[in-house]
Amino acid sequence: MTVHEKVDLKKTLDSYRARHGRFDLIEVPERVYLMVDGHGDPNTSPAYTAALEALYPVAYALKSASRKELGRDYVVPPLEGLWWAQDMAAFTAARDKSRWDWTMMILVPDWIEASMVEAAIGARDGIVRRQSFVEGTCLQTLHVGSFDDEAPVLARMHDEEIPSRGLRMTGTHHEIYLSDARRVAPARMRTILRQPVRPVGGAN
Repeated sequence: MTVHEKVDLKKTLDSYRARHGRFDLIEVPERVYLMVDGHGDPNTSPAYTAALEALYPVAYALKSASRKELGRDYVVPPLEGLWWAQDMAAFTAARDKSRWDWTMMILVPDWIEASMVEAAIGARDGIVRRQSFVEGTCLQTLHVGSFDDEAPVLARMHDEEIPSRGLRMTGTHHEIYLSDARRVAPARMRTILRQPVRPVGGAN
């Protein structure tokens, strides 16, 4: 089987493009992800470590299956996270990570069938799941720096940029990790910060 040129979705999907210092409105269509849920501080929670240890083997098994069965190779997309708390001040003011809930996820390329995903999940069924996810209209920016330096950027997004455009927050705070934290210094980390939005007065 002929293997096509390796695809890097970070370079082909608009939703993986963001600019430092700019807050851009984008439309994010329905996409399918591998997902794992958890709670607590990602720096100290065993659940967070376990989530990544379950998620990445499935993502790489899927990549291998796509190459062998479909002749389509690709770069495994970046890790992404949905983050929320009962009080959103836990993200901007208090930064109390012990109160955070999260879903870690990796995008599934759109040419891969559900049956292939379920086969890749295999014994991790019940931990890793395949799920469609729709965000629609979002405001996003590129943060350069450590995760702990995100608070002022998020405060500007939540308290200034979104209201000034006649919008309100909906859905869940979303982060996309373009850098590998194991190999890149904190000051150089590149993370897309995304927030789904709706017009003020609009339906959820």
